[in-house]
Amino acid sequence: MAKVKSPVTAAVRVLRQAGVAYGEHPYQYEEKGGTAVSARELGVDERCIIKTLIMEDEAKNPLVVLMHGDRQVSTKELARVIGVKAVAPCTPETANRHSGYLVGGTSPFGTRKRMPVYLEESILELPLIYINGGSRGFLVSMPPAELVRVLQPVPVKVGI
Repeated sequence: MAKVKSPVTAAVRVLRQAGVAYGEHPYQYEEKGGTAVSARELGVDERCIIKTLIMEDEAKNPLVVLMHGDRQVSTKELARVIGVKAVAPCTPETANRHSGYLVGGTSPFGTRKRMPVYLEESILELPLIYINGGSRGFLVSMPPAELVRVLQPVPVKVGI
């Protein structure tokens, strides 16, 4: 069986430049399959798959939220914690424009626009996380400390 070649994305370039030791995990992408599919394909707990969500506040300022694959974001709590009136998910088109990635392949590394990054703090307790590598059907794994070192996210408690 031929080895699947991993893509060299903007995210991969950022990780290489930062000297991050990461694993590459290509898998068979399924439209609207979400983290349940990637967890199944890679044989890992969905809690260890980290979603990269592009959201906006009421002034249309974009932000990135990193959340466990098996949890949702309380946008009301996030807005309260970061001191804005409201936070809502972007439309796929807007998310694509802000991040430079297609929804389903959004990585927090190498985004087109520099955006604040918020991280569900319980992610820091995991020994290894799997996060999008900048292409549909491609995750990268690393210890959460490496993500923190590169992105310097703000830890928050907004998972439900």
